[in-house]
Amino acid sequence: MTENESASRVPHAGSPAPVSAAGLPLPKRWLTVVAFIWAGQAVSMLTSYAAGYAVVWYVTESTGSALVLAFMTVCVLLPTGLISPFGGIVADRHNRKAIMIAADGAVGLVSLAAGLIILAGDVSLPLLLAVCIARAVAQAFHTPAMMAAMPLLVPDEHLLRINVLDQLLSSVTSIGAPALGIFLYTTLGFSSVMFFDFAGAAFAILGLALAKVPTVVDEAAKQQHVLANLRDGWRAVTAHRGLAPLIVMVTAGMMTFGPLSAVFPLMTYDHFGGDGYAASLTEAAFGIGMLAGSAVLMAWGGGKRLAALIAVAAVVVGLATAACGLLPPDAFGAFVVLVAIMAVACAWFNGPLMTLVQRAVAEEKLGRVMGLITAALGLATPIGVALGGVLAEVVGVAPFFVIDGLVCLAVGCITYLPKSIRALDAEGVRGRVL
Repeated sequence: MTENESASRVPHAGSPAPVSAAGLPLPKRWLTVVAFIWAGQAVSMLTSYAAGYAVVWYVTESTGSALVLAFMTVCVLLPTGLISPFGGIVADRHNRKAIMIAADGAVGLVSLAAGLIILAGDVSLPLLLAVCIARAVAQAFHTPAMMAAMPLLVPDEHLLRINVLDQLLSSVTSIGAPALGIFLYTTLGFSSVMFFDFAGAAFAILGLALAKVPTVVDEAAKQQHVLANLRDGWRAVTAHRGLAPLIVMVTAGMMTFGPLSAVFPLMTYDHFGGDGYAASLTEAAFGIGMLAGSAVLMAWGGGKRLAALIAVAAVVVGLATAACGLLPPDAFGAFVVLVAIMAVACAWFNGPLMTLVQRAVAEEKLGRVMGLITAALGLATPIGVALGGVLAEVVGVAPFFVIDGLVCLAVGCITYLPKSIRALDAEGVRGRVL
């Protein structure tokens, strides 16, 4: 970054112009810019969730195999986890708005091609597998670019709210998108869902095209080898001593919680003797809890102690999870309530972490850092599901909830012990690592 560029990040005294979290001047109508972007992303998220659920339903109908469904899930999660670090490198080397447009465009074209092939009557599992992998790869480039661009577009006091907006929209779409996907699938056919997803991607591109996103490129990164780029990203994390251990703790929390989503239906069926309606009620409770937790965090703003909030969230999740495992078989209603409480706390996990990282890391290195974090969190879930599934099979589903809850409780208690993590919440720790 040049001396002039560094100086441009500091607003002149008395200037009424708003300033972004990265220290760059913002247009007075910065909220309109953000609204254009997120309106497009919201529509795209809805259509993508609907298309994804239609794929799951087709695989369920055509194979009836839990193994095939698990394999498809892994194919969705693994590419994002493995490729995100390289997506972060691209985000720091090139125009982030162009990267997001390219990623959304790739998803749209894949969905359009899949819709045409399905319409021609050539639907197959390899085709759907290719669609899932292509979408995951695009997401691996889109997410780091999106998260790295946000501090350039939003004032610091609203940064957490924007980060939480992503999971708020995810919660809303996770509740309504499955119904939309099934409606289109059963009434208009499988191909219509894919065409709908193409339209959603086009809407996302339109939102980005109408928004002005500042260009921040690390020229030094262009001259470096890929491994050197990754090393610089890791150094940007470790330069703030508390960030690395906090990321490790959040990753451990995600790995611990990951198996629960996979065994919720089994807990409902095996322990409480519930049916498909009861299982769907549990999923709805979790979605509503995530929605409520995200809404609370957006309205509140999270306060100044975001690392402490992450630790408290892990403690609440751990207590609720362990309590679920101790419930008698006739207490399904209490289980649903505890799942909702668990989900409220889950909503307080990722947003605060992303905000702390965005405040601490220089914007020209933020893409690589976000890529590394996305990879860590993306790999934590499938690893946790694999390990947790084996443990639940050995000890039983209800005891597994108790064990998993106690582990998550321990993670929450340990998280805030290191002085370096507590220092992230100290007043004035807002400096960016260059």
